[in-house]
Amino acid sequence: MKKYFLLSILAFSVFTGCAHHYYRVKGGAVELYLKRPDAIAVAFASSLDGYQLHRAEKRDSSTWKVTVPGYREFTYFYIVDGVLFLPSCKFKEKDDFGTTNCIYIPGL
Repeated sequence: MKKYFLLSILAFSVFTGCAHHYYRVKGGAVELYLKRPDAIAVAFASSLDGYQLHRAEKRDSSTWKVTVPGYREFTYFYIVDGVLFLPSCKFKEKDDFGTTNCIYIPGL
């Protein structure tokens, strides 16, 4: 959690680049995909577990994947090459630290 606070305070920057973000629901899980051909390392953080960082799996030369439980609503963001990254997403909310998070809502 400390990492999240430090990153959001010291390094908040949103890349626009050629990122594309989408997800697929599979059973009780949701697979989140981020297309960032320029990325060297991608991590994912969500409210499901107090914003612990989880390394995303590189699927091909440009696509990163994370799988999390999809049974309830949660907020999330990515860390791309050490910098906070918020992809284009349908639902967003401001957090208590002055940044914005995406919201995953099951069924929408």
